[in-house]
Amino acid sequence: MQTRKLGRSGIDASLICLGTMTWCQQNTEAEGHEQMDYAVSRGVNFFDTADVYGGGRTETLIGKWLQQTGHDIFVATHPGRTY
Repeated sequence: MQTRKLGRSGIDASLICLGTMTWCQQNTEAEGHEQMDYAVSRGVNFFDTADVYGGGRTETLIGKWLQQTGHDIFVATHPGRTY
């Protein structure tokens, strides 16, 4: 997996980012964990999420996976709009 330095931090982030927008809507928690395992096994260390993805459950799903696996990844999250 190719990586690039993240700004001046010295951190190497994968060029491919795993998007999680449809998680908890189109897949189960177990499937999400499986997808994250697969991504990490291929060198992806950069995940994208937001507090509104999956009705607010996607960040929790990622957190549970991180607690179980201890993987060292970068999570980009951003606040969504509330209506």
